[in-house]
Amino acid sequence: MWTQWCAGGRQTVFLLVQVLVLKFTCCGRPNILFIVLDDFRPIMRSYGNQLIIAPNMDNLARNSVVFNRAYTQQALCGPSRTSFLTSRRPDTTKLWDVHYYWRKSAGNYTTLPQYFKEHGYHTESFGKIFHPGIVSGKTTDYPYSWSVPPYLPSTQQYKMKKVCPGAGGKLQMNVVCPVNVSTQPEHTLPDIQSTQHAVKFIEKLSNESQPFFLALGYHKPHIPFKFPQEYLKLYPLDEIKLAKFHTKPRGLPSVAWNPWTDLRERDDVKSLNVSFPFGPIPEHFQKLMIQSYYASVSYVDNLLGEVFAALEKKGLSGNTITLLTGDHGWALGENQEWSKFSNFEVTTRVPLLVSVPGVTGKPLSGTLKYSSSDKDWPDRTMVKYNQYKISDGLVELVDIFPSLVELAGLPILKTCPQTSFNITICTEGCSFVPLIKNATSPHTVIKNWKSAVFSQYPRPSLQPEADSDQPRAVDSRVMGYSIRTDSHRYTEWIQFYPNNFTVNWNNVYARELYSQVTDSEDHHNLASDPRYLDIVHKLAVKLRQGWRAALPLLNQT
Repeated sequence: MWTQWCAGGRQTVFLLVQVLVLKFTCCGRPNILFIVLDDFRPIMRSYGNQLIIAPNMDNLARNSVVFNRAYTQQALCGPSRTSFLTSRRPDTTKLWDVHYYWRKSAGNYTTLPQYFKEHGYHTESFGKIFHPGIVSGKTTDYPYSWSVPPYLPSTQQYKMKKVCPGAGGKLQMNVVCPVNVSTQPEHTLPDIQSTQHAVKFIEKLSNESQPFFLALGYHKPHIPFKFPQEYLKLYPLDEIKLAKFHTKPRGLPSVAWNPWTDLRERDDVKSLNVSFPFGPIPEHFQKLMIQSYYASVSYVDNLLGEVFAALEKKGLSGNTITLLTGDHGWALGENQEWSKFSNFEVTTRVPLLVSVPGVTGKPLSGTLKYSSSDKDWPDRTMVKYNQYKISDGLVELVDIFPSLVELAGLPILKTCPQTSFNITICTEGCSFVPLIKNATSPHTVIKNWKSAVFSQYPRPSLQPEADSDQPRAVDSRVMGYSIRTDSHRYTEWIQFYPNNFTVNWNNVYARELYSQVTDSEDHHNLASDPRYLDIVHKLAVKLRQGWRAALPLLNQT
């Protein structure tokens, strides 16, 4: 039964878990390094993008299982982070915006770091892990989830300030914001601050310390693209390519469109006089944003190298499980779209790297550090493309919680019942430990796995409005539910009742169907094509059956 598998009621425990338990018995429980980047789409070399220079992430990927098809449950920071940190989906956390705290609005759900804390771990957070503010109780869920108050970088307060160099030396609040760090407020940046504090935490550890759960949240590549200006050297503008399909599709329902209002409030975008709601943004500025997104990723990669080096120096790499992911993706001009706020493949798909020393590869070693001087910056030929251990199994961010618990040898989570608001600990995901074994052992074949993954997004109306990107739940009138299978993405936009937060599946306003075999950018909507009516019908049924029906019936040979 799938319930036996995902809830951990297995008769046969994987050899991988047995090996881990034996491996860590001599040294206590494994440490956990949990890394989350904001608005991070899978664009590293391990995902096929040879332009990106991120040698530390590449080094991590070579010693990890690279999950090629991992998906968020909602492409918005607050709902996504609350979802994967509780292993509950947005309809269970009752969070589709950033105006509620799940412990008060839905249920007192135990979180991932809280579970580790309750099982003897020291848990600390640096940077953005929970979405700050009311979404996490205005305390970033301290003291429930953390042993000490989380560290939030002081310079994040300048996110909406005029600190970006503009024309004529004037400071502006821009999207594109390469800076001289020494001229910035406090002479630093948020991710630099978080890295410094994380490294200090590692340096103070002793061999006798209790196991740690270290959560490190980077704000980049979230807008504004504010990063040290020298990283632009890695990406000459004449090498930047626009998205393959960078114009608005004819068959796209208006309700599916997100008008990227977060960009429009920035001074440099305002100056372009881009029409609402569709644009487009001028091609030259599109390239500037793509260039800055790439540079932001390399900036974070350089900081990650410092953390990996600190772990190695303290002799902790061999006893630390590392997981790196993003809270959701980000559109870089595909279909004339930007930002997140949608159900498209580019906004719901995320990178997911899981490193288990001695199982997926070697412990993290050293740092591939590069400085701002020209001679020290890596040529692209220096970072070779390597063979990675790839898993093509469909996974979701709600799977992270039960997976890390199993890898650490903690009591495994049971699958949540249909109604779980009064249950503090359970999962609406499924441990992907079998996929790790499958990717690292040529003799293991998983015949069945999840048949689909699910995402959703609310809208206030059928036509794009000023609050279409981030409507309050009480103002939402439409919910878009999306199912991603091996071959297709299918989305239905249905009636949502804000008075009681329920939906009417009988009132479907719009449908989308995209082939993920031939149209990974979701450019050709096939939902109204008579040739695909059978596929639409089958996926509509599967969408209504929900995530439970998609959980795996595993057979291992």
